[in-house]
Amino acid sequence: MYASREDIGYDFGDDSKVGSKPIKPNRNIDGGWAWMIVLSSFLVHILIMGSQMALGILNMEWLEEFNQSRGLTAWVSSLSMGITLIVGPFIGLFISMCGCRKTAIIGGILNALGWILSAYASNVHYLFLTFGVTAGVGSGMVYLPAVVMVGQYFQKRRALAQGLSTTGTGFGAFLMTALLKYLCTEFGWRNAMFIQGAISLNLCVCGALMRPLFPKDVVSEKHVVRSNSEDNQAKALSHSAETIKSNGVLSEEPESKEAATNEEVLDSVQHIEIGGKSRSGKSMYGLRILKTVSQLTVTVRKGFAIWYSSYFGAASLFTNRVFVAFIIWALFAYSSFVIPFIHLPEIVKQYNLSSQNNIFPLTSIIAIVHIFGKVILGIISDLPCISTWNVFLMANFTLVTCILTLPLMQTYVTLAVVCALIGFSSGYFSLMPVVTEDLVGTKHLANAYGIIICANGISALLGPPFAGWIYDMTHKYDFSFYISGLLYMVGIIFLLIQPCIQKKQPREKSTEEAQV
Repeated sequence: MYASREDIGYDFGDDSKVGSKPIKPNRNIDGGWAWMIVLSSFLVHILIMGSQMALGILNMEWLEEFNQSRGLTAWVSSLSMGITLIVGPFIGLFISMCGCRKTAIIGGILNALGWILSAYASNVHYLFLTFGVTAGVGSGMVYLPAVVMVGQYFQKRRALAQGLSTTGTGFGAFLMTALLKYLCTEFGWRNAMFIQGAISLNLCVCGALMRPLFPKDVVSEKHVVRSNSEDNQAKALSHSAETIKSNGVLSEEPESKEAATNEEVLDSVQHIEIGGKSRSGKSMYGLRILKTVSQLTVTVRKGFAIWYSSYFGAASLFTNRVFVAFIIWALFAYSSFVIPFIHLPEIVKQYNLSSQNNIFPLTSIIAIVHIFGKVILGIISDLPCISTWNVFLMANFTLVTCILTLPLMQTYVTLAVVCALIGFSSGYFSLMPVVTEDLVGTKHLANAYGIIICANGISALLGPPFAGWIYDMTHKYDFSFYISGLLYMVGIIFLLIQPCIQKKQPREKSTEEAQV
């Protein structure tokens, strides 16, 4: 196990190590607008992750409406959850090109559209496309920027900030469960989804709050993280000027980028003696299009180059063996948390506990305790004498134990106790961005965390349908929890093995050098 964050620092050639102390930090780092970013991320978690945790309500409505098997119907929820996370690496490309703010706003519109179109579903397969894919992609375009922005704005209190922002998942699961239950009872599930789509438009407001950092805001010990938008704009303008200048149209050394460009375009139109005012207007329009296209081309090329180098270049994230073990863990972990949320309402119905569950739903118990788990684990991890990695591992051990014992509990009280432990231990989700940043550094956080949530997405995509398929075969959910728990344990073992190997290698090298 790691004793400190420095132990899991990883060099990518930019000399950015974990534990590097910021030099002259801007007031927006760990304060100021940073707390608005936390608020924005908190609301995103309520509207996206919280509503996905409440899909068990809609799942029961879909089973009754469409008369399909549990395995097939569960694909709707799992597609939405899975695609939200699976698109992470590709959303990293959007962030590299457009920035977090624009990506999140576009995602908010797409998510709302998915909810609204799902209100008109005629069968389960229609929901696969509208709710699973459309709403899922939109959710992913908002979720990743929300996590990345918190990591960029915080240095000293990063774990606490991530913990506070991700408590939105717990609040959202509690609020959205009650809201969707009320809406389905009063208006029916179709109108409930339409109303939820209107509520989801608030994601655009959350995206607008994600103000990008300027170069002076992030100053590390070895390098300065520059604003992509400013750099792209400067290169695009210079590239555009050179392109048009090669045609003999522009004069030399323009004083102002905007004014000079307009004047030069007007001069060029005067020199073009093709005839007619309409032809001159077309020439101006063509030159403006040329400038816009050249700017867009440079932006896309630079964004793609950054994205590609992170995955396949010399500084590839996959050269970090501990990070690869982290990915393997993520492939098995998330389904163990998602399966109870999707299938607990059915389990309660099977055990004839519906009357007690209606008073205080078990999913709400998970959601409420989940809030405290994230905050408390975040505070503990920020203590100087405590290793974030060790807290992360202990929470994982607790969660996998609860998943394996849940099928043995058949009374409401015992189920409530296990659900409370699941809620608290799953608070480690707030530590995932912190652990990821410790492994790869701030510069690679967007792409690295995109890979991690992509692996989580695959787990969420396959977990609930697998549990439904096992139920269709055995008419019990027991084996679903046992199998998912064992796979989860395999992932934890990978996390334990790889750090030992990583720490052992330098010692072996030093022994060989001593012998020589």
